Amino acid sequence: MRRTIIGGVFVLIGTMISIAVFIAAAIYAPSITVWQGSKFWFAIFGVNDFGKEVVVDSLFLGFPFIIGIILFILGLIVLGMEYFRKEE
Repeated sequence: MRRTIIGGVFVLIGTMISIAVFIAAAIYAPSITVWQGSKFWFAIFGVNDFGKEVVVDSLFLGFPFIIGIILFILGLIVLGMEYFRKEE
């Protein structure tokens, strides 16, 4: 039972972090003037290869986004293991 709660909490926290990054990027993306690739993903991850003369306006939220995805996947793995575990 504890593992089910832990897995559910991991899924919930990972989902909340990822959705918060998505919302922040969706709000910020229209104000970006210089980008490379997709404007939405540039707002999240950003790029440092423009040179020093161009100010890169990105949120650089790639690390929290990846942590949220990892927590979500770990939670799903824990819940899957608990679902398929045989009762003794």
